[in-house]
Amino acid sequence: FHSTKPKLKTIANFVLGFWDYETPKVMVVKDRKLGVIYRAVQFLVITYFIWHVFISQKAYQETETRPESSVYTEMRGVAMLEDSVQDTTEYVRPSEGGDVISTILRREVTHDQTQGTCHYSVANANCTQDSDCAKGEIDFDGHGQRTGRCIPYYNDTFKTCEIKSWCPIEEYAVVREPALEQAINFTVFIKNAIHFPKFKVLRGNIKPNKPKKLLRCHYHPKTNPYCPVFSLGFIAAQAREKFSELCRTGGIIGVFINWKCDFDSDPSKCIPTYSFRRLDMRKNLPSSGYYYRFAKYYHKDGVEYRTLIKAYGIRLDVIVHGHAGRFSLIPTIISTVTAMTSVGICSIICDWIMLTFIDKNEVFSEKKFDNVSQKDGEYYRKKSKASISLTRSPRNPVSQSLQTSLLQAMAPPTRTSRTACHYKTSCHHRKLSSDGMLPNIQHSRILLQKEQDIFLS
Repeated sequence: FHSTKPKLKTIANFVLGFWDYETPKVMVVKDRKLGVIYRAVQFLVITYFIWHVFISQKAYQETETRPESSVYTEMRGVAMLEDSVQDTTEYVRPSEGGDVISTILRREVTHDQTQGTCHYSVANANCTQDSDCAKGEIDFDGHGQRTGRCIPYYNDTFKTCEIKSWCPIEEYAVVREPALEQAINFTVFIKNAIHFPKFKVLRGNIKPNKPKKLLRCHYHPKTNPYCPVFSLGFIAAQAREKFSELCRTGGIIGVFINWKCDFDSDPSKCIPTYSFRRLDMRKNLPSSGYYYRFAKYYHKDGVEYRTLIKAYGIRLDVIVHGHAGRFSLIPTIISTVTAMTSVGICSIICDWIMLTFIDKNEVFSEKKFDNVSQKDGEYYRKKSKASISLTRSPRNPVSQSLQTSLLQAMAPPTRTSRTACHYKTSCHHRKLSSDGMLPNIQHSRILLQKEQDIFLS
């Protein structure tokens, strides 16, 4: 029971202390180093809010970061692949344009495929007899359904399971065409319109009164900011990619249209910027790059045939980002109050430095923290009245004598007595006591305190 009593007392003190009110106390500390630190921290905080928060981030503005946007793309250019002419119908997918568009740079073609049975070579398709090939089984690594027969491969050196599929299969009859290197000069026209509904502002990346200029211009951030026409070579260079490598494996490149508008000024000054970056993972992957398959179907002698094309190319993903701002009173007030409040961090930091590193003798901590209650106020009020009544009462001879002795003791010594004490050793009564007072002053104050205690009681 006795061991739990101090714990309960500690808990009670904590609960009661939770309801205490704390107010800052103004204390002027005459320390030059601490003052320099305080002003330096103040300067850093104020500079941060003025430069970064208000000027750079424009915290006084109301913002909108989710605008409405539409994108239309069109690719232009003609190239020669050996003796054939390649136009936009041949190499552009999809043909109607949109925020995703791709161009074919290299093809692997399998001609004259038709429905039938044929052999194929995969890791688990080798066999020696028909029982090794389960009829009706579909191999997900293969190209069709097994017929249950084990037949010789094309060169008759080994046997494989026969399948029902489009024959001949791609791995055996594919024809690899050369890359379309002239595509480096193909151009992409990107038309973008963006709407900020909060501010009711609609902007576009082209000027509506100059449509003919778009046929012969190329984008430049300073000379032609309203000409969103880019060559594939320029896009690859901006994305830090080799165009020859893209022709071989293909790739996905993001075209980022960035709108950062300040509607405190003229909205016509809001012009987008463009950046390019490769989006697909291309290093040390078995299926790196970008490719897809499609087929062209035709009939010959009543039989359906197809030409299977595996296309490698560049896919452009147009991604639009928008950020707009305009002055508003509420964000300005919030940011200003936050800045003023953050200046108080300077006092907290300097208080910690003062109490941790400078206040070795706990002089500042005694001045810094005071515990005051209502009872203390009543006590000091009575004490003050008692002191005044005792010192001013003419009927109290003891008080008069104490007052006289206290004033005489506190009076400075005359020049003669000071000189005399300088040469004589009998002036020990003028020496200071351990608390810094002259002995007669200390004795008089003790007597006066006793009278006050008697009066208060």
